[in-house]
Amino acid sequence: MTTILRTIAEVRAWRGQLPAAHRVAFVPTMGALHVGHMSLVNLARDRADVTIASIFVNPLQFGPTEDLGKYPRPIENDLALLDAAAVGAVFLPSVHELCPDGASTFVVEESVSRHLCGAVRPGHFRGVATIVLKLFNIVSPHLAVFGQKDAQQCAVIERMVRDLNLRIEIVRGPIVRESDGLALSSRNVYLDAAARAAASTIFASLEAARQAFAGGERNAVALAAIGRSVLAAKPLIELQYWEVRHPESLEEIETVGPSGALLAVAAYLGSTRLIDNLTINPAGLP
Repeated sequence: MTTILRTIAEVRAWRGQLPAAHRVAFVPTMGALHVGHMSLVNLARDRADVTIASIFVNPLQFGPTEDLGKYPRPIENDLALLDAAAVGAVFLPSVHELCPDGASTFVVEESVSRHLCGAVRPGHFRGVATIVLKLFNIVSPHLAVFGQKDAQQCAVIERMVRDLNLRIEIVRGPIVRESDGLALSSRNVYLDAAARAAASTIFASLEAARQAFAGGERNAVALAAIGRSVLAAKPLIELQYWEVRHPESLEEIETVGPSGALLAVAAYLGSTRLIDNLTINPAGLP
């Protein structure tokens, strides 16, 4: 039976009772769990003796016009899924528990967070990094698992772990997709039938660029133009960005070299914002 923990003190007491030799894996989430999240849980369980997950809709990472208020919170279903997956414990903190009144200390990564989503969502990654570091300090895991769909988030957290000398292994779980290629996301529930049909074009645009790369195209501008042209054919999709970036620094590149590249896209379907990405390498493989 999964243990439900609601306070920092409860988490630390639970953690302190574990055998010292146990390897602890951590899967932080914002809830509204789907198959993609559960793949991260399974990856964590395969790499550790015990797994703890958290469910916390982080207000610090939402902008003033974003969907914090309507973000899905099916907590009973989430807990049932985690219990069925034999997760050892779930941390369910209140906003006040992690964001107390008067808090004035934040974590700001100043390099990889400047690009892509960081450029269009000011303060987003400050909110992410601050809460993730707090969770790391509370849970004290040996490893933490994050989804590759949020590739920039992974890069920010990896840089934070490196720069702050945290003794935590960061594991990236692969993107899980629907049969038509759409990356699983908690926000997919917002899509009506027409928007859902159009949403598969996001992956199609990435795949078109990947095929061009496999065919020999190495110019980053040309690859991005191919991806954008696919989305331009869908009037329901409002493109926010479609970029070819260095896979680690996320800096702009002119040519895809031996390190490969991250193909990254963000787009709106109505008021719903979706992101996706593919990594390409010199072999033309994901």
